[in-house]
Amino acid sequence: MTGRLIYLVAGAVLGGYVVHRLNRTARAWSPEGIADRVEDRVADYRAALREFNEDVHAAMEQREAELLRLYSAERAAPGGALPRTARAQIHTHGANGAPEMKDGR
Repeated sequence: MTGRLIYLVAGAVLGGYVVHRLNRTARAWSPEGIADRVEDRVADYRAALREFNEDVHAAMEQREAELLRLYSAERAAPGGALPRTARAQIHTHGANGAPEMKDGR
């Protein structure tokens, strides 16, 4: 009798677990479940892109500071002004308003 009771309880527990897993799988493959997974992936990609953008912006600011320091030092040189080619490269702007170097960089 005790053996039958143990099998009954084990069967009920196993059956409950199987039903739980099937319901969970059905929810994961439903349209809402798929949309949730896609939304999570998109959020991850957006976070990665935001981090990349911040890194690029920080590198750009660092390079800009280096260039300003370099050209400020040249202005303070005995000649007092930048060479004509350097001045032209600094003040040339592309179609989008961003500084553009004369040699196409």
